[in-house]
Amino acid sequence: MASRLDRRALPAWLAATALSALGWWFGSGLYPLWWLTWLAPLPVLWLAPRSRAHWAALAAFVAYAIGGLNLWTYAHTDIGLPLAVIVYVLSLPALAFALGVLLFRHLLLRKRALAAALAMPATWVAVEYINNLVSPHGTWGSIAYTQMDALPVIQIAAVTGLWGIGFLVLLLPAAAAAQAAPQLSRRARVTTVTIAVSLIAAVLIYGACRLRAPAASTLRIGLVSLDKPVQPSLQDTDGQALQARYAMAAQRLSSEGARVVVIPETSFSSDTSTLPAFAQLAQRHDLILDVGVAFKGDPHAQRNMAMVFQPGLVSPATYSKHHLLPGLDPFTPGQAYRMLDGTPRIGLAICKDMDFHDIGDAYATRGAQLMLVPADDFNVDGWMHSRMAIMRGVESGFAIARAARKGRLTLSDDRGRVLAEASSERQDAELVGDLPLRHTRTLYSRWGDWFAWLDLAMLAALLFAACLPMRQRAD
Repeated sequence: MASRLDRRALPAWLAATALSALGWWFGSGLYPLWWLTWLAPLPVLWLAPRSRAHWAALAAFVAYAIGGLNLWTYAHTDIGLPLAVIVYVLSLPALAFALGVLLFRHLLLRKRALAAALAMPATWVAVEYINNLVSPHGTWGSIAYTQMDALPVIQIAAVTGLWGIGFLVLLLPAAAAAQAAPQLSRRARVTTVTIAVSLIAAVLIYGACRLRAPAASTLRIGLVSLDKPVQPSLQDTDGQALQARYAMAAQRLSSEGARVVVIPETSFSSDTSTLPAFAQLAQRHDLILDVGVAFKGDPHAQRNMAMVFQPGLVSPATYSKHHLLPGLDPFTPGQAYRMLDGTPRIGLAICKDMDFHDIGDAYATRGAQLMLVPADDFNVDGWMHSRMAIMRGVESGFAIARAARKGRLTLSDDRGRVLAEASSERQDAELVGDLPLRHTRTLYSRWGDWFAWLDLAMLAALLFAACLPMRQRAD
């Protein structure tokens, strides 16, 4: 172990930091390469037992901070977050990585190989979970979302929530780095890698089996987003013209067999909940029509609302968005959940609601098979924000029809498969597709964040092990 970062050690430190930074740059952010996320921590973890603690921690912090700058333009320009918030967003995972590397290094030097391999994922998941409890943005930024294209991997969310995904992603590089540690015996290496590989293999087998489950039924659904104008009043000429365009799109989708049509969040503003044109459209074409409306009928409590018009019903079913975007949503948050009558079991939510576990938990308890989700994104985050919603479906066992303005139109099943997708990031878009529906009740929907609490207990045990005397010989 180097006593200081001299000229011979500096190239290795710079190389490990740079390689890890590149891994985080391309393995995180809005369009991550899922397989690269598994490799990003490896160079710094390899470096950790070969350098002093403060240099290892600095390498970890710098590597993630540089890699995390892939979100700078999005956070600063597209959303316009304050600098202090951006620093927090970049610093928190960098700090989690640094703390995990320090605990990994400490346990590895004490020849506790398995404990060291567990230390990195346990630390990261603990920080993510605690942040999720206090952040106004819920689960945004979780490393688990980088894996949304790896379908067998994300199925474990039905058991552990997204916390199990993050744990696995960081377990593999930590176990691999432990194999290269110079001070461990062969027995310690074999034990560590066997347990890590067995866990990952079990998850992949479970995921592959879960993806083979047949659907109970299908429902044909249409999604449409018309870009401009944004949020016109239905009492004005612009609003009536946009309403007519959406009505024509809904008729086209209906002619293609759609039984449900979803229109994006706050597509219109209105001071009344009786929208005759949409109500008549739903009756005439036997449609369930979900329309995103900025409801201004109550000047003391304006609502970001979904109005759902259904055949045979005079008044729409309504749902008010629970989780508002701080500084950008000038609405009063809703409190109630809403299920449509009849079958299939359909629940309602709006955009950012799907960043939070409480929405998934509530609708899983109500037996939802399908969620209708009007949304409004920021162009560049269409892929990531749609996948965050899709994760709720895997965790809680429902399909999702999500129609976002300036984002993605997606139809996804309860396994996270995207059955149909179109981009509305810079143009009008519409799609129609058959969405498989199942009666699914996941273990996560029953037990909640049990894995996160297990992770916290594991981290406490690892910290205790780190305080024990150094072993005289390897495991």
